[in-house]
Amino acid sequence: MLGTIGIVWVSRFSLKDIKSHGFYRFFAWEIILIMFAINLRYWFKDPFSIRQIIAWSLLVISLILIFQGVKLLRQKGQIDRDRDDPSLVAIEKTTELVTSGVYRYIRHPFYSSLLFLTWGILVKQTTWVILGLAIAATIFLAITAKKEESENIAYFGEKYLEYMKGTKMFIPYVL
Repeated sequence: MLGTIGIVWVSRFSLKDIKSHGFYRFFAWEIILIMFAINLRYWFKDPFSIRQIIAWSLLVISLILIFQGVKLLRQKGQIDRDRDDPSLVAIEKTTELVTSGVYRYIRHPFYSSLLFLTWGILVKQTTWVILGLAIAATIFLAITAKKEESENIAYFGEKYLEYMKGTKMFIPYVL
């Protein structure tokens, strides 16, 4: 319940605009939270099984991506908290396009991080319900990324279109 309250608070402006990437991100976050809650009892069960090793590997990749993404946006994105777009959370209000570090290889390390988190949770204990939720979260994250790309093209213009040509959305050299 507290997680949902937090997600609603962060997404409060985005939920008013179905065209914003934050609208779809809200649903991805909620689905991931539900998956986490359902699989919580399996989080540390049988810690040295191949399933857990794979799951933890995906979760570590998720953490690396989110920390790298935040670090680079703070260092190079020139965040302007007064940027006029209430659907953006503070870290998204960059005025410079970041194309170094993890952004050199993927355009969406935050959503990539959430994908690795989603699939890491799925591997913890796979059921048809969790699989369906993972697919739904993946679809919402893909829609979120596409919407954000439209927003980035509108804000950064040709520079972002060129950047898109040399990077993948979520997984370097793959997707």
